Amino acid sequence: MTNSSYRWVIVAAGGLMGCMAIGAMFSLPVLLRPIFSDTGWSVSGISTAMTIGFVSLAVASIGWGALSDRIGPRPVVLIGSVILAASLMLASRATSLLQFQLVFGLLVGGSTAAIFAPMMACVTGWFETGRGLAVSLVSAGMGMAPMTVSPLAAWLVSTRDWRTSLLLIGILAAIVMIPAALLVRRPPAVTHGSAALGAAETLPPAMTRSQAFKSPQFIILLLTNFFCCATHSGPIFHTVGYAVACGIPLIAAVSIYSLEGLAGLGGRVAFGLLGDRFGAKRILVIGLLAQAFGALGYVFVRELGAFYAVAALFGFIYAGVMPLYAVLIRENFPLSMMGTLIGATTMAGSLGMATGPLAGGLVFDTFGSYQWLFVGAFGIGIGAFLTSMAFKPFPEARPAVA
Repeated sequence: MTNSSYRWVIVAAGGLMGCMAIGAMFSLPVLLRPIFSDTGWSVSGISTAMTIGFVSLAVASIGWGALSDRIGPRPVVLIGSVILAASLMLASRATSLLQFQLVFGLLVGGSTAAIFAPMMACVTGWFETGRGLAVSLVSAGMGMAPMTVSPLAAWLVSTRDWRTSLLLIGILAAIVMIPAALLVRRPPAVTHGSAALGAAETLPPAMTRSQAFKSPQFIILLLTNFFCCATHSGPIFHTVGYAVACGIPLIAAVSIYSLEGLAGLGGRVAFGLLGDRFGAKRILVIGLLAQAFGALGYVFVRELGAFYAVAALFGFIYAGVMPLYAVLIRENFPLSMMGTLIGATTMAGSLGMATGPLAGGLVFDTFGSYQWLFVGAFGIGIGAFLTSMAFKPFPEARPAVA
């Protein structure tokens, strides 16, 4: 039954694995300078591993999601956890820049993708009520990475060399993620063929994956997610640089980013609860409009206090809207293809995220300022808002299938 108390074990397992996976991937910025100092590899070359990781995560998301639909989420997240732990250990032994880029970028990025879409799809199948809160809690677990794994990486590299630090993170990933993966189960509706599959399972009947991909509803969700992530990507990546350019000391500038992440935890939970109460689409549309103006708010700040205020609001909003895409997919498409569809939207979002760092760098190199980055983010955010307005849920007019 989907009201089983075990569904909260699934939520906890998903949040824990997501935190470790995202944290491991984002340990690279913490280790960047030590790697540069030890190896002599260029900073841009080391950073390219992260870019490759984003692309790998985007491409692999749909594959892992489709595989979870076919064989279930537990084997997928278990395989992904093993590959992630092993690839971190291998990356710690890399002897050339190209080897490091391929191992960390392709393998770490690709295996991280094995966690997000399958677990989001799994959790949506376990909840018929309170679904928004459930997926938001899984997302919040992933959002804990900057406050847990990243500080751990900083502590490790302050007392050890980067190779040992990365090796230990890989060992920790194995210790944490593999047992958590074994706790994952398929939703009861899929396992037992329950009649209580929810309205989305029959709307429309006998929908194929090809029909789902071609539906206006899904295309709009893909575009909305891409523009949504493209809106907050640049401000996220360049907030610290912008604050430093405004004369704020580096340590204080980094704290702005930390506050943004902390506010995002509250945003995920709050938006999940609001989505359950007022409808996921309505809250998504409102959130996207607010996100656009939040990005524009950075144009008008120069002092640390103002940065804190805008960062808290912006982090609360952009993190809050992200879990709502999974809720909308579950409400409008069959449970049997959740992994595939959530994987595809994850891919779109990851590609949107990949635009921000490059766009911000080009803007700064051209104008010597980040102002136009935030103006551009506002424009893209309005585009996301307008696109989301076009989303029309499938009609709920057919009986459940036995």
